[in-house]
Amino acid sequence: MDKWNPFPYPGAYAFDTASLTQSWTRLHQGDCESLPMDAAVLKAWVLFHNGEFQKANAAGLKAAGDGITVANKATCIYANYLENKEKSKLDLFLEVAQRAEALQSADPKNPNAWYAQAYALGRYSQGISVAKALAQGLDSKVKTALEQTLQLAPRHADAHIALATFHAEVIDKVGLLIGSMTYGARKDTSMALFREALKINPGSAIAMTEYANGMVMLEGDKRMTEATRLYEQAAACKALDAVERLNIDMARVELQD
Repeated sequence: MDKWNPFPYPGAYAFDTASLTQSWTRLHQGDCESLPMDAAVLKAWVLFHNGEFQKANAAGLKAAGDGITVANKATCIYANYLENKEKSKLDLFLEVAQRAEALQSADPKNPNAWYAQAYALGRYSQGISVAKALAQGLDSKVKTALEQTLQLAPRHADAHIALATFHAEVIDKVGLLIGSMTYGARKDTSMALFREALKINPGSAIAMTEYANGMVMLEGDKRMTEATRLYEQAAACKALDAVERLNIDMARVELQD
């Protein structure tokens, strides 16, 4: 395995198993992941929250079982934020999608098995272009996996965000009529999902940022003032772990564009 690029703020977060356990509910408000009982899996999550994404991936794969979830999440976060080679990024997303699908077979009631597949295929679709992804039928896989996630975990804020983004991106590419008739994408559904995500996880920088992006995709410049306000709120958030720091950095980049 190639060496992954490091988290740009080494040592900024220093969870151990005790402190992570205390902060677990707050950190996993978005994905509804349960505190693991397996010590090896918990240690993999410690690495993840400290920004040691490659080590978290390796530790999760070694632990197997519930460890696959942390491995998948570590790979997705790394690929999305820190991998700068496009082919490597896409390969990592496909790797996660395959692992997640296998996990669905082994543990079909695990919401994050479905969410990981949807997230990975969604980011892969963005990488190859949403139009190409639609032509390949990836949209139906993403939508089905997200709907299954929410059926299993109705308060999965991250799945609300991802499904809202799915609706917004499809409409942005093919328009309201074709988006609705062909792909089941609806503007009102997208906006409602974004609002629900923020209701469930009101301090989430990524929810604010994606909601702002969705507003602009769906309604253009007339929502720019409101979108900018959301970017500003996201940029002002205080990060509790490495992932939140990357999300906040992304919001700050959006403000500069």
